[in-house]
Amino acid sequence: MSPADLPLAPATFAARVLAWFEVNGRRDLPWQQSRDPYRIWVSEIMLQQTQVATVIAYYQRFMARFPDVESLAAASLDEVLRHWSGLGYYARGRNLHRAAQWVMIHGGGRFPVDVETLQALPGVGRSTAAAIAALSTGARATILDGNVKRVLGRFLACDAPPGTARDRALWATATALTPAQGTDAYTQAMMDLGATCCTPRRPRCGACPLQSDCRAARTGQPEDYPRRPSARTVPEVALQLLAVTDADGRVWLERRPPRGIWGGMWCLPEGPPDAAPADWCTQWFGTPPERCAALPEIRHVLTHRRLRIQPWQLALPEGAGEVPQRPGVWYLPGTPPPGGMVRPVLDLLAQWPASSPFGPAAHPLDAFGPA
Repeated sequence: MSPADLPLAPATFAARVLAWFEVNGRRDLPWQQSRDPYRIWVSEIMLQQTQVATVIAYYQRFMARFPDVESLAAASLDEVLRHWSGLGYYARGRNLHRAAQWVMIHGGGRFPVDVETLQALPGVGRSTAAAIAALSTGARATILDGNVKRVLGRFLACDAPPGTARDRALWATATALTPAQGTDAYTQAMMDLGATCCTPRRPRCGACPLQSDCRAARTGQPEDYPRRPSARTVPEVALQLLAVTDADGRVWLERRPPRGIWGGMWCLPEGPPDAAPADWCTQWFGTPPERCAALPEIRHVLTHRRLRIQPWQLALPEGAGEVPQRPGVWYLPGTPPPGGMVRPVLDLLAQWPASSPFGPAAHPLDAFGPA
């Protein structure tokens, strides 16, 4: 899209957004206190599909343990995922670890700042690479994350269906509007405008610096833009998770398969849907449980499916031994987990009923100390 096709000249657009940012922008977020591309990269990956309020504590813990790319690359994947536990979208944590090792091997430990090299890192796309480059060096690099797509889609009253053609048009618009100078402030301003003003629901149009020239605002129905994908049926999947505990108060954890739901994460074992939990326990642990009780059902929403989880508590009798024929680990709740753990399991162990053999536990994340 050429500047002549825009409802506002690019220089005026940028000036308004930057003036708004000067008064309303966020400047106290922990990752904004440095122009270190490594720290900006970690924050950008964490912020993908995750709200700022959720990310802050995770980011602070992560930086305390992995202050630079060298320490992240040297750590085991289990340790990295342990610090990612509960944040969701766990492929991000795996990609972070792979990318850090790539930087150490191919980049000599120097974190890249040019868009082309950044895009070569696992888990870094075009917009994320541009954000890292712009925020760390001020380079003129164009971003188009979800927040910016929404701002521009409304500014143009974009009614095209989601897809490649619409993305091309929005990329062209974003490129035309990105200023040559002050790109770092402009980049942060656009992200903030979408996150705090031009929100998905109930946008605060009266506070937006673009309102007078926003085509969607003129329609009176800004939420209708940009057009959303057609609603699709999200399948529901039923799972049985089995909390097998021993007389010492430990719970048995197993690593999930590398692919599929929660790939590579540590989790309570999943019982076959057609098997009684007590029978499953007897088969794999060599002894029937002293107690088998259903716990309250857990509903957990993932991007492409909804999980209906039925957890069971199965207490082994005293004297039951290890389980060499089934790979896994005994874990004492409240201590550092063996690796990454998924949110439903973290919450289940934190809220364990007082009648449990190991009683109410501290949340596993508390083992890392204050954020």
